[in-house]
Amino acid sequence: MPAATPPSLSPRKKPRQARAAVTLDAVYEASIQLLVGGGVARLTTTRVAERAGVSVGTMYQYFPHKQALIYALNERYLEALAIRLEAVCESHHGSSLGDMCEALIETYFQAKTERADVTRALYASVVELDNGALVANFADRADACTKAMLASASDATIPDLETVSLALLTTIFGAVRNAFERNLDAGEIAALKRQIIVMCRAYLEAVAGATNTKSQ
Repeated sequence: MPAATPPSLSPRKKPRQARAAVTLDAVYEASIQLLVGGGVARLTTTRVAERAGVSVGTMYQYFPHKQALIYALNERYLEALAIRLEAVCESHHGSSLGDMCEALIETYFQAKTERADVTRALYASVVELDNGALVANFADRADACTKAMLASASDATIPDLETVSLALLTTIFGAVRNAFERNLDAGEIAALKRQIIVMCRAYLEAVAGATNTKSQ
């Protein structure tokens, strides 16, 4: 069962018509621009409304306060990221372990770095926010699609999928987070990605090889 959003951070309502969805998209993009440009301190409902071209009253129809807006921004970001991971995992069912590993890492790094300023701003935005439910729900989806993909490998059998998937994803996610914390540039991140692929492929091949050896 998905973790529940804290009541104080829940949106007041969700868009039901196309026009409302467009309005909300404008609010989200304006919020991102303000976060990137000046951080959380720069983000106010008044500034967001002004940049998005909506009234403050419209803002309050959806978000009771700034924290709820920040929560929604992160929820939207993680939803898009989960969808990308699920898609790449599904498309690699039946592939080799090496291809699975490389595709997963390439997709995650690309998603995080294609708008690096946005990723960095969102990381900073949740410092004082209770985002445990968001992280838990994203992790559950990432775990589920990764385990299903690994279970379908054409060239190996992975033991203890739960633990192996956890180790793999923790390594990938942690590497990307640390890259942003260190303020690595694009070239350094690309070099890091190549090394993470080598390391994770070797790990998967090692655990699969150990299983095959025991079964012989």
